[in-house]
Amino acid sequence: MTFKSDIEIAQACKMQVINEIAAKLDIPDEYVENYGRYKAKIDYRLLEDLKDKPDGKLVLVTAINPTPAGEGKTTTTVGLGDALTRAGKKTVIALREPSLGPVFGVKGGAAGGGYAQVVPMEDINLHFTGDLHAIGAANNLLAALIDNHIHQGNPLGIDPRKITWKRAVDMNDRQLRYIVSGLNGKANGVPREDGFDITVASEIMAILCLAKDIEDLKERISRVVIGYTYDDKPVTASDLKAQGALAALLKDALKPNLVQTLEHTPAFIHGGPFANIAHGCNSVMATRMALKLSQYTVTEAGFGADLGAEKFIDIKCRMAGLKPDVVVIVASIRALKHHGGCAKNELGQENLAALEKGLPNLLRHIHNITKVFGLPAVVAINRFPTDTEKELELVYAKCQEMGVNVALSEVWAKGGEGGMELAKEVIRLAEEKPGNLNFCYDETKSIKEKIETIVTKIYGGSGVEYSKAALREIAQLEELGYGKLPICMAKTQYSFSDDPNLLGAPSGFTVSINKVKVSAGAGFVVVLTGEIMTMPGLPKVPAAEKIDVDKTGRISGLF
Repeated sequence: MTFKSDIEIAQACKMQVINEIAAKLDIPDEYVENYGRYKAKIDYRLLEDLKDKPDGKLVLVTAINPTPAGEGKTTTTVGLGDALTRAGKKTVIALREPSLGPVFGVKGGAAGGGYAQVVPMEDINLHFTGDLHAIGAANNLLAALIDNHIHQGNPLGIDPRKITWKRAVDMNDRQLRYIVSGLNGKANGVPREDGFDITVASEIMAILCLAKDIEDLKERISRVVIGYTYDDKPVTASDLKAQGALAALLKDALKPNLVQTLEHTPAFIHGGPFANIAHGCNSVMATRMALKLSQYTVTEAGFGADLGAEKFIDIKCRMAGLKPDVVVIVASIRALKHHGGCAKNELGQENLAALEKGLPNLLRHIHNITKVFGLPAVVAINRFPTDTEKELELVYAKCQEMGVNVALSEVWAKGGEGGMELAKEVIRLAEEKPGNLNFCYDETKSIKEKIETIVTKIYGGSGVEYSKAALREIAQLEELGYGKLPICMAKTQYSFSDDPNLLGAPSGFTVSINKVKVSAGAGFVVVLTGEIMTMPGLPKVPAAEKIDVDKTGRISGLF
């Protein structure tokens, strides 16, 4: 059997014209804005027409902490959507847009894999409909307005040493993390320390994903804190009269993007915040639209459940009034063995001892979803050919001890057909086992209380260590009235702790907090732990080295 890459599988797909996909959801043509034959934006005014229609079921797909062995969360999300469609359910998938940073770096794209992909995958993983470019432009317009204000006399009294707003570029570029700008004379601005975040870490991205409409978008932008005055008063985008221009740049980016899977299930792909440094969920607008148009919406939250699912529930669900009906926790035998200390080159061999040692990572995620958040869950095992029956039996037994069933997922190799077992259990849980959504913490508690609750209740840690700077920042934010906002933890995705090398389900550790800042427009407080960075770097051998395009425009090497 000849192995086909993801891009070869995707390019062999005969896609349906996007208007046919929209017709499956009964979307009137007046709301469909075509971007070529296979992509469209859906006008957000459609939500007003659908406001009285009941919501369908919401399925959240999350995972164990990621490993180099692979878990397959996005692939499972897409395959489950196709399987639910095969099961006779009107289904929509809601995913995030990929960032160019990982596409050209090491992680890859966000379009699924094998026979469970969204297409056109090349477009989705590259420029798509230009949303990320619009977000970057809006972010950088605000940065330009800040420096121009200072250059033109600085009537607001902005302290150049206390500007918290960074510029943004959608690329892994470590060279831009810390820079000095405004050099070479008075005509070129006021010299100051500056820096770049990757676009998906910009607060503008978070705002776009949490805004309910264009007016809410403008209101959120107006609240953005860009820095502080010489006497420590916050300065907002509204003070710079920036919200109207930024919203104008974002008016089309706010509209959800409609594409399709290889099996022609409709898929909204909209917004792309990272879950390790941002809140990691697709847009509220796309999720709400999907819920109104379908019986089942399958969405995902970034990285492991300690990051993506926690933020999906404690931030997105809290703000938008959403409630998942079912949570799917994706794992693979290989990844669990990696968490148990098995070397990467030995993951294909049966190793029950390593598997048993790594299983607590999965079991803690199950506990958090079912006991802390109170939601029904199913474990999806992304099956590899090297998995043995004894290994599978061990996972089944441990999960069933916690009252959770396991379903094998073979969607990478078989598409929707390989997800029928999982779809059956999802339907059973959604229709028979309604959960009672609980939040991890009471948002009215202090910032420190909320941080410490997440660390002890979700991560399994014993406490928190704050830098002197973080303690000052917390005190300042609470004095300014930002203490009652939800918390967005910025933490390594590879571990429950803030140490990426601490695998499995560690306990007794402390989490180090080095910086705390407010994203007032998004509506949460960002807490940076360990050595987390908001601008990644490229690896020694970037994926970009393998990507090419021929004279016909056909792209190769993209996974």
